[in-house]
Amino acid sequence: MATAGSGDELKVLGAWASPFLVRVLFALQLKGLRYEYVEVDLKEKNELLLASNPVHKKIPVLLHAGKPVCESQLIVQYIDEAFPASGPSFLPADTHARAVARFWGAYVDDKLLSSWKGIFATKDEEENAEAVRQTLAAADALEGAFRECSGEKLEWFGGDGVGYVDIVLGGLVPSMNVLELAVGIKVVDPDRTPLLAAWKDRFCALDAAKAAMPPLDRLLENAKKYLAEISFKTPASK
Repeated sequence: MATAGSGDELKVLGAWASPFLVRVLFALQLKGLRYEYVEVDLKEKNELLLASNPVHKKIPVLLHAGKPVCESQLIVQYIDEAFPASGPSFLPADTHARAVARFWGAYVDDKLLSSWKGIFATKDEEENAEAVRQTLAAADALEGAFRECSGEKLEWFGGDGVGYVDIVLGGLVPSMNVLELAVGIKVVDPDRTPLLAAWKDRFCALDAAKAAMPPLDRLLENAKKYLAEISFKTPASK
């Protein structure tokens, strides 16, 4: 794996189960950059995290030569811009295509992930079912976006290779797998979203993705504990 270069030391502050951390680690793997990883206990946040992200006090944080960059999507963009000669470019050169990629990257968090979180935010069955409906609707919209952005090969949002939206959505893949196993909800379904289902399989097969994703069994165990703590009841998925 290539080094970041003299004076370009990279350090990542994260929590192993975080999908946002997966994005950052995946991006670093794709670029072939060496980094130091620091696990943060989110129940007792260390001084380095609090000093590096004093506003939100959240992970992940990328420290580049001691300077912090916060928020996973901004970190991915920063890595792409700071190391243009390393690995593939995440964002396209075309101005409009770049704006489209950023739009769908934002959509992943603003629509898909926010609806997904809503599934666990209430114990009301009707509200849970509505959150599931909105989550699946967001996935359907991403299926359409993939068809438009992926080009003739229909392999990646980035067209000929892994791009920005692949990284952003790819960070959620481990959580998608756990959601299906623990709760029975398929965010990406071969029958409903066949293009995304095939994309997810391709993503999981990448060496860079394998290196970035946490162990599924450990993630599933962690999820089951959380669901028990909140007394979660599985909503209807249709």
